[in-house]
Amino acid sequence: MKKTTVLRKAIMERRAVVAPGAHDALSAKVIEKCGFEAIQISGYGLAASLLAKPDVGLVQMKDVLDMTWNIVQAVNIPVMADVDTGGGNAVNAAWITERLIQMGTAGMNIEDQIFPKRCGHMAGKEVISAEEMAGKIRACSDVRNRLDKDFIINARTDVFATSGLEEAIRRCNMYLAAGADLAFIDGIKSRTDIEKAVAGIDGPLSVNLMDAVSGMKTELIPIPELAKMKVGRVSIPVASCMVAHKALMDFFTALKAAPKGILPGETKWIASFEDYTDFVGLKDYRKLEDEYLPKKRIEEKYRHAAKIVG
Repeated sequence: MKKTTVLRKAIMERRAVVAPGAHDALSAKVIEKCGFEAIQISGYGLAASLLAKPDVGLVQMKDVLDMTWNIVQAVNIPVMADVDTGGGNAVNAAWITERLIQMGTAGMNIEDQIFPKRCGHMAGKEVISAEEMAGKIRACSDVRNRLDKDFIINARTDVFATSGLEEAIRRCNMYLAAGADLAFIDGIKSRTDIEKAVAGIDGPLSVNLMDAVSGMKTELIPIPELAKMKVGRVSIPVASCMVAHKALMDFFTALKAAPKGILPGETKWIASFEDYTDFVGLKDYRKLEDEYLPKKRIEEKYRHAAKIVG
């Protein structure tokens, strides 16, 4: 099946399919290797990895598309993009949808914040009118219906923080009626809120557990329980960049504090060179070199590489 079909089937089964967030191609490849069914590209993570900045609308849409391409090409499981507010109005959002489908993305998040937006768990969010957002969804769904009817449009509302659950449910139903496939109430707080949302929304609900450790604003509910509640999808969007940040801080703090400036034998900090190069497929590229490059050139290349490593 196409990746879009695989993702649609999983979400429509309403079994809380988990889509961890990836902030780059390497983190996406790790997520796939660990056995997850799908990936959600993290807008929060892209801001961190590209700019080392907060998620407040600083990343350019071209950079979002470029990173999305890299991530989609790195893995074999479905990938959902994060296009924030869609790059502008309904026409811009439709154009972005077309690009995403053409590059093999399985779905996308689009939200009803004003631009510049901010992470859904930050204070100070503002939203556009529900009617304007519904227009964006209609434009995106027309592109989906023309190019790939299984492509998932996840309509996110950030109105919960300012106007409460009832208005969030109302907006979700408007967006689903306009053509969205999945509804997402960011910053929803409790089990009770999620149960009410599942019951009140005319389609599958997506729940955001942030880092799966603290939960941030949303109560941490075990995935099997969310599946019993008939949640469609669970995203864990910020864990990859949070884990990377802590690992880098811990390692380079220890390295700077080491009396000799090195950490001989402390393999707890790192993957081995061989394990890493195997993971990213170096052996496959060497096979291609053996097949296509002149033998003499290969031998010279490896001798040169051995001298550098040695």
